[in-house]
This record gives sequence, C-alpha cells and structure tokens, in this order.
Amino acid sequence: MEELARESISLLASASAKPQLDAGPRLGSMGAVFIMLKSALGAGLLNFPWAFERAGGVRSAVTVELISLVFLISGLIILGYASSISGQHTYQAVVKELCGTAIGELCEICFVFSLFMISVAFLVIVNDQLEKLCDTLYELVTAMPKSEMPYHFYTDHRFALVLLCVFLIMPLSISKAISIQKYTSVLGTLAATYLTVAIIIKYFTMPAAPDHKTPLYSSGINSWASMFSVIPTICFGFQCHEASIAIYSSMENQRLSHWTFISVVSMIICLIIYSLTGVYGYLTFGKAVDPDILMSYSSHDKLMLIARMLFGVSIITIYPIIVLLGRSVIQDPLLSWRRRRGGVSMSKFESRSRYLLTVLWITTTLIIAVFVPDISKVISVIGGISAFFIFIFPGLCLMFAMQSEPVSRKTRKLA
Repeated sequence: MEELARESISLLASASAKPQLDAGPRLGSMGAVFIMLKSALGAGLLNFPWAFERAGGVRSAVTVELISLVFLISGLIILGYASSISGQHTYQAVVKELCGTAIGELCEICFVFSLFMISVAFLVIVNDQLEKLCDTLYELVTAMPKSEMPYHFYTDHRFALVLLCVFLIMPLSISKAISIQKYTSVLGTLAATYLTVAIIIKYFTMPAAPDHKTPLYSSGINSWASMFSVIPTICFGFQCHEASIAIYSSMENQRLSHWTFISVVSMIICLIIYSLTGVYGYLTFGKAVDPDILMSYSSHDKLMLIARMLFGVSIITIYPIIVLLGRSVIQDPLLSWRRRRGGVSMSKFESRSRYLLTVLWITTTLIIAVFVPDISKVISVIGGISAFFIFIFPGLCLMFAMQSEPVSRKTRKLA
C-alpha cells in the first residue's frame, strides 16, 4: 500500500546516501520494480491453487490471468499519466484532483473498506495456520493423535488468535508511527518466494492420490462461468495500484515510456510467481485443494511448517500497517472537526480517538475472521473492491484527463 511503498522508497534512498524524499524524485528502475513486487506479492498467493481449480484447470486459469494482465498493466500506466498531469502523489489525491471531490470521497470510502477486508483476510490466514500449529504442538507434547484431543477452550486455535490480537497485534497497532514496517515488506517477499519454491518441491516429492487427478482444462458453458469467477482472486493477488502513484512520484525517470516498462516487468514477474504457485499447488491436490493452500498440507510437514511460520509472522507484522492506513483516513476528518470546534486539547483527542479506532478495528475484524473461516469468501469481496482501484478509478481519471488535457487524436482512439 502507499505507506508501505513510501517507507520502502525512503529505505532505498538512505541506502544510496541521496537527499531526502521531498528533495526530488530519485528512485531507480530496479528499486521501483522491487517495491512494486513487494506491494503485489502477499496473502493472495495462498488462494491461487484453489482459484486454478475453480477456473476449471491450468489452461483456463492462465488464460484469464493473461487477459487480466493487459488491463492490470493499462491501469498502472493510466495512473502514472494521471499523477504526472495532476501533480499529486497519492492515489486518493490524484482521483480527487482529476475527478472531483465527490468521486475522491468515494475513493476514500473504498480505500478504507478495502483495508478493512484485507485485515479480515490476514486474520483468517493467521487463524488457519494457528489451527495446524496447535494440532502439531498437541501431538508433540502428548504423543497422541489429533482425533483423541479433548476439547478445552484454551486448546482452541481461535482462543490463541484472540490472545495474539490482544497481546501482540494490538500493542503494535496503537502507536502513531510503526517503525517495524521497515522490515515487514522484505519478510513478506521472502515468505511468498519460499512458499512458491516449497510448493514446487512438494509437487515433485509427494505421491499423488488417485482422486487428485484432474484434467488440465475443462470445456463447456460451466467452465466459462468458472473462469470469470476467479477474477476477484486475480485482482486481489496483483493489487499494487494504490501504491503505484507513490512509487511513480518517487522515480528518477518519470517518462511514461519508462513507467510502462517498470509496470510490464513487475506484472510479468508477479505473473510467473502466482502462476507457478497456482499450477503446482493445483496439480498436487487437484479438486481436493483448500482455499488456503497451506491447509492442504500435513501439519507434520516440516517444509510447510516453515512456510506457515513465515507467512504468519509476515502478516502479524504487516497487519498494524493496514490498521494505521485505515485509521488515518477515518481519523483525519475527526481531527479537523475537533480543531474547528475547539474545547478538548488536540493531543488528548487524537490519543483517545486513535485508541478507540484501533480497538474497534481489531475487534471487528477478529469477530468476522472467527465466524467467516473460508479465506476464499473474504478474497472474493476484496477482489471486487480491488476492481475499483484497478479498473474503475483509473478509467475515470483517464476520462476526466482527456476532457481537460490536450490529447492527440491517435491517443484518443487508443483510449
């Protein structure tokens, strides 16, 4: 997201011993590609093997990916162009500048709701991994199989999730500035890369069960409907458009042709990683694959145990950043309102509202995550919202830009 992108940009800037971010654009090509990858690769990776099964097989899913890739790259190019003509450096600001206040406020509402649902998805993933880890821990401690485990509330993985939220996630999310974000994006990229490699290794080493055998593709009306049903998963997986404007605004070379090159390279690398994960995860389990691919593997699998821990730690550390971003969008209008009214000191009001919004955010997402345990349902909602940031708002920006900016006849035809 934008805050994560800006933090990554500032880290690269300090490493190169150049002036501060506000001194001017100075992000190189490799740095831009790297940050784009960190913004896109994440929790959606776990859902891709299931999406391949839902699409009707490998060929159908890859076809939808390739078609979607054209629109994904087009959206990134449009956003770069919109940022250059508006002079704004954040997604919401660009939309508000080009499309007007009403559409800008709609963009902010979608932004908050998207962040909220991403928070739910993160907790669902942590909940899934805690279930496997709790089973493994019980069997190691008691030397008894999971089927013989008596039920106690303190052995329930959902209770462990509550404790995790109260004693770890909540303290990390309360503060104004979360310094740990300097390391989370690297951890997330490491977790994504490790998971892809581990899934490929398991495909070649695991014996395939007879009922897992499935064709590479299906045919017919049902397969066409299934193909398009996975578009929300693809949108969620490739979603880096909110961060793209912050990245573009910090680049050393802001020519549109260069930004097009950065967008194409980044999306192709994402396509390779997501496709490899989806193909080998689907071919390993077939129709038996879970919406969260890690849940398909045994709790005793050491290779996947590391993947669970990496993903779990990565999400726990990134979750506070999502809270910070969503909370700031809600809190800023409240602070402006209090500033106009006067009365209670701003520092006290800011502190109280920050604590309240953080507790409400975490509590609500926790309740939803516990009662909606299927990650595919959450991702379908997030993917639907992502379509606004990938297709709708860039399209609106292009329409309004063409009305206000001189555009060649050839460009108008292409648009």
